[in-house]
Amino acid sequence: MTQRLSFRVTAAVIVVLALIVVGWSFRDDGPGDASAEAYQAWSFVSEPDLSAPVIDVSKYDVPGAPPSDQGMIFLSPKDGEARTGPLIVDNQGRPVWIGPEERAYDLRVQQYQGQPVLTFWRGDTITPYYGAGEFVLLNEEYQEVASVTTHGVIAADYHDGTITDDGTALLIGHRLVQRDLSARGGSTHGWVADGIVQEVDIATGKVLFQWDALSHIPISDAMIGLKAYGSGESREDPYDYAHINSVTEDGDDAFLISARNTSAVYRVDRDTGKVDWTLGGKSSDFTMAGNSEFYWQHDAERQADGTLTLFDNEAAPPRAHQSRGLRLALDMKTHTASVATSYRPPDGRLAGSQGNVEVLPNGNVFVGWGSRHYYSEYTADGRLLVDADFGTGESYRTYQMPWTGRPTQPPSLVVSDGTAYVSWNGATEVAAWRFLAGEDAESARNVGEVRWEGFETSAEVLDAPYVAAQALDANGRVLTTVVS
Repeated sequence: MTQRLSFRVTAAVIVVLALIVVGWSFRDDGPGDASAEAYQAWSFVSEPDLSAPVIDVSKYDVPGAPPSDQGMIFLSPKDGEARTGPLIVDNQGRPVWIGPEERAYDLRVQQYQGQPVLTFWRGDTITPYYGAGEFVLLNEEYQEVASVTTHGVIAADYHDGTITDDGTALLIGHRLVQRDLSARGGSTHGWVADGIVQEVDIATGKVLFQWDALSHIPISDAMIGLKAYGSGESREDPYDYAHINSVTEDGDDAFLISARNTSAVYRVDRDTGKVDWTLGGKSSDFTMAGNSEFYWQHDAERQADGTLTLFDNEAAPPRAHQSRGLRLALDMKTHTASVATSYRPPDGRLAGSQGNVEVLPNGNVFVGWGSRHYYSEYTADGRLLVDADFGTGESYRTYQMPWTGRPTQPPSLVVSDGTAYVSWNGATEVAAWRFLAGEDAESARNVGEVRWEGFETSAEVLDAPYVAAQALDANGRVLTTVVS
């Protein structure tokens, strides 16, 4: 049987058709947002239950300073008009893995027992300010290999789950206690959410270190009033006066703990739990020189050169017109903090919550804008290279990291009206698809190859009784074959 066959990649076509058939809903995401006027979502014939935001990626020409392009983008869209949950896209914003969870936080690649793992939080949001759940570890086949949570307190909060080289996890939890809040206009028997930091051995669940905010940070240091982060009037609505949102190692002997609602970062001795110093806020041990003051920050981390990076939200309530990624130089002799570099948005966006700053292996800096639906890449000295808009909602953090995904789940192949549609959720090594068609498996012939240019690839196969697709890597090796 002789047939004339033609091929096309159809992901973009599907989006255009969706525009024509169902139209788009329009959304104004607030002041400072001059991004896409219409939200768009991918849909797929081969995976009809999956969708992902269409991401508008803008690249800027900085001579001699290209974007890193050395990994995938990891985000977890939520509270938007379509897809929520863990999502991996390539550097052009095209979906690679669409995770099964309906809601997740802090999707990223970490190392556990010498192997790369995907980690993210899953659980329940029990107040508007924190959650109770666990951090999940997936291997390269997207199979769960471990999970970890806090012990003796409210289960792990979504704000951080950093894995150390020792196979432990740095987690945040809470306990609810009564305290006198009359000095802040509340009850003498008010309720407070005491932020707890634990280092937990992932393999055994043993708690190796515990630290609590109330023993080290006075409630009077809070820069947020009652009712802004809980009224404190009941156990169900506690006052989250510190709001711990990140915990990272600072060398072998200390942790850096970020507390949003005191606008401060604390260096805590790993052996004693004593606060070595406080950076920022009402009780800063540092003189905040120049424009180095930060407010309502997230994701404080020490870098290899000794600087400290964080996401300076500057809201809410607003203290400036825009948020920024921030790198601070700390002079330990004079106890002075100064701005080494600011990473500012192109459009004055102000993120009232969430956000992160990641220093990439080549020195570039990657910024996730938290409650604003963007992520960006900069040169080390702050020049914008990439700015991407995923259209709606928000992502707690966003990262760029290397990842190789080898799913055990087979590809999905659907033939409809003479066209074959194929996708393989999570596979990162597919460079092209080879399509086979014929009367049966023995007579099927190679009818062409289509380069991978998006989550779903398609080809016209007319009405051949037998259709198969082979995933090919960059060297033309067959990774797997799927039959319709």
